[in-house]
Amino acid sequence: MLARLPIPAGPARHETVQSYLTRLAMLHGLPARELWEHVSTTSATDLSGRTRGRVVHAERLAVVTGRPVEHLGLALPELRDPAPDWSTWRHQSQPGCGRCDARHDGGPVLRLLPHRHYVCTRHRYWIGPPDAGQLPTRLPDRVGDQIVAAQHRHNRLLARYGSAATFDAVLTGFLFCGHLWTRWPQRDRATEAVRRWEQRARSLIPQATETTTYSTSLLFAAVYPEAVSLAGLIASPAWRQRAHADTAGQREFLTEACRRVGRAVPDLDDDRADAIRHWMIFDSHRPPSHPDKTFPETREYRATRPANPNSASRERTQREARWFTVKRCGGSSILHHRHVRPVLVREWATEMAGIAASISASASLVDYGGIRAREYDRQHAENAP
Repeated sequence: MLARLPIPAGPARHETVQSYLTRLAMLHGLPARELWEHVSTTSATDLSGRTRGRVVHAERLAVVTGRPVEHLGLALPELRDPAPDWSTWRHQSQPGCGRCDARHDGGPVLRLLPHRHYVCTRHRYWIGPPDAGQLPTRLPDRVGDQIVAAQHRHNRLLARYGSAATFDAVLTGFLFCGHLWTRWPQRDRATEAVRRWEQRARSLIPQATETTTYSTSLLFAAVYPEAVSLAGLIASPAWRQRAHADTAGQREFLTEACRRVGRAVPDLDDDRADAIRHWMIFDSHRPPSHPDKTFPETREYRATRPANPNSASRERTQREARWFTVKRCGGSSILHHRHVRPVLVREWATEMAGIAASISASASLVDYGGIRAREYDRQHAENAP
């Protein structure tokens, strides 16, 4: 018979099962493996013959913690029945707000957060996308006001347009900002938003401290307000229709998008690379892009240990910190981060050879693979008598 543990430690909101059981074992001085064996069973192998970890039974965990199954399911997404729509959740666990976690004893808390969750608005901590073990960062006053306000606008977009459209729109906003915040083309260096990003970056990653304070997640924080502002256009069906309409509609969309970042409006006849115009031509009439991976598809799912960042991820972060120290320009790091991959490499786009080619293609006006030509032929075939 299972015995109830004496210390009544509850789970944190959105905590992973692995994190919760590790904390319980630490609080009670138990070997983690012993606690796992009491509340879980080994899962069946999948189609590849690989064992998929251990399945925790909510009823058993309820007995040892003294908490109702329903309460455990509300806090621990993995125990919900029916299972949540994993496409609305990030595929990696990450630390949450340090002040929110302070009341949970037993060790670090790892949470599985919804895609919309970038900021703890109560304590003003930047949570951001998962980034090689980077801990949440307390936001400075003025910069924090802007970023917290952006999180509230993000939540309103979610309520208005739904999770799929908002996920795609915010990531596409990050993609636009990443392209604008690069050293090339020089015409974008005069963009008002770029100056704001550089100012926020100086506050979030002070000069001469890059080796200890740098993380790509903080570069996402620097551009987050403008990314959400652009997302309001990208998620709107009316604005999307203008983006793929006639010349007048396209000019209206482009003018509004450029106004939101303080950028000069490029000519529609200009054939130079432009991420916003690329999206207007190739992606605006398509359905929202989906996450390229969900939590149950990762090695962290049903694992008894956390998935720690590998040495390659840490080395990449160190290289980017050194590069940022010299250039103080964050666009390239944003574009190379896997957080934007669902909108960088879209399902319908022509497959490119490597990440550098994919980044270049995401701003190019060249019809790689003849996508527009095929669509033109298909539409004319459908309209033919």
